[in-house]
Amino acid sequence: MIKVTNLCKLYGDKVALDNVSFEVEAGHIYGLLGPNGAGKSTTMNIVTGYLAPTSGEVSINGHVLGLETRKAKKCIGYLPEIPPLYPDMMVREYLNFVAGIKNIDKSKRIDEVESAIEKTGLKDVSGRLIKNLSKGYKQRVGIAQAILGSPDIIILDEPTVGLDPQQIIEIRELIRSFKDSHTVILSSHILSEIAEVCDDVLMIAHGKVVACDTTEHLMSESFDKSRIFEITVKGDSEKTLEVLNSLTEIIKEPELVSESDGNCTLSFKTELTGDIRPDVSFALSDARILVLSMNEKKNSLEDTYLAIMKDSDEKYEEELKRMEEEEDEEDFHENESADDSSDEDESADDSSVENDSDNEKKEEK
Repeated sequence: MIKVTNLCKLYGDKVALDNVSFEVEAGHIYGLLGPNGAGKSTTMNIVTGYLAPTSGEVSINGHVLGLETRKAKKCIGYLPEIPPLYPDMMVREYLNFVAGIKNIDKSKRIDEVESAIEKTGLKDVSGRLIKNLSKGYKQRVGIAQAILGSPDIIILDEPTVGLDPQQIIEIRELIRSFKDSHTVILSSHILSEIAEVCDDVLMIAHGKVVACDTTEHLMSESFDKSRIFEITVKGDSEKTLEVLNSLTEIIKEPELVSESDGNCTLSFKTELTGDIRPDVSFALSDARILVLSMNEKKNSLEDTYLAIMKDSDEKYEEELKRMEEEEDEEDFHENESADDSSDEDESADDSSVENDSDNEKKEEK
């Protein structure tokens, strides 16, 4: 569907994208994640044909942007963060206008508009002015213009920003419904949204792809050597902490999470790979503390994201430091060469003076 190869984008001396490569498969919902300034919007703008790359190639369904740009753009529906709406138009009027801009065949235009209205739940407001719609319905109109013409790929930039909880749920369900007929790329800062909606996740930091995998696999991967457990017991929290603190060869950093009605929940870490639950249970039983539950806490997408971004930031700082050291070394060698050249010039000048003096003496004789 989409193949991005060695994509680079420079703004003067600023590197926005640095050899970004990835592939998007058909029938998947992809989440695009990264901190502000990482290069997400630049990537989307290049993939949608709004921005030209400095170098690299983007292929949409086999059509290379820059060579077959019109054919490539026809395969994509795009909703930017701020929907491109005309507030003084009615919903149906606006969608007909967009259908014309997209060069949708006149014989199919009415059906395409009706299909977009139906899919996005706009039937009841199709005759209303866009400026009189709620934020949620305006967002639906933005999505409707993106799916007009039934493009294979839909790219959505922050589609739920500014919506209330009910509207967010509705938009998420709408995005999920596209999976059967479209490939979706969704950019969002809401990690729970990406985890809930997306099949795959692409993470960008400092203009580079730092992770590209299925959501499930990323959440199952441990980027920390420690495993985290949560345990709920019936008993005194101080006594429980005392027992857990004594198991120094098995666990570390036991902490109280909550306590109520004689029960308490605690968490602890372990770097052991085996099942440590029996050893912990026996130790608490010996202290006459009843274990109600004990489970390993699974990584959330947020845990994974923070770990990957931390690692990326550290590598970026190391790279900057290395480049600064190389620049300092080059400056040193340049200065050294300049000093040597200056010494040679001075030596040559001294020789010239001596020769002139000798010549003068010869002439006097």
